[in-house]
Amino acid sequence: MTVLQYRQCIFRKYLVISLILGSSWVAGGVTPVFAQPSDLLTVPTLNLESYAGKWYEISRLPMWFERRCLGDVSATYTPQPDQTVGVLNACRTAEGAISAQGIAVVPNPQHSGQLRVRFAPAWLSFLPFVWGDYWVIDLAPDYSWALVGAPSREYLWILARTPTLDASITTSLKDKGRALGFSTERMIDVENTGN
Repeated sequence: MTVLQYRQCIFRKYLVISLILGSSWVAGGVTPVFAQPSDLLTVPTLNLESYAGKWYEISRLPMWFERRCLGDVSATYTPQPDQTVGVLNACRTAEGAISAQGIAVVPNPQHSGQLRVRFAPAWLSFLPFVWGDYWVIDLAPDYSWALVGAPSREYLWILARTPTLDASITTSLKDKGRALGFSTERMIDVENTGN
């Protein structure tokens, strides 16, 4: 499967899901995710300029959109003039490297650690379910590592500025995730070569 075919496949999935869920939501059958309260605390302030740049995925909870990633998983964040953040996710698969571009926003500047991310096409951005929660739960003072999750507890990532992270820090972050209600025993440790 080529990168173009892969992107077209993902686009079709988003379109079908959007149409099905969109009609249900309009009819009142689905409560938007952002309307649900959460007890998950995030960092009190997040400096997007300091957070910008390349991050390596050290460990993650399994999720369908990374199911083909074998290693060298990274995310690069680029602040934009319109106060959004460009997102470029990349990884190595059995077929070669793949990437996905998205956009992140801070819906409430009072909670700068609570971002929303979209990889669906821009014309679908009005649909609440194409946005995913990206909450920075913990962050090194020097922005060298981050613990990122979602209030649903379905997603959790340990990220670092380097391809590897000291095992004691990784263990500590997994322990924190577990204490916050994440199923950290299911986390997948990522093999990064630095490419």
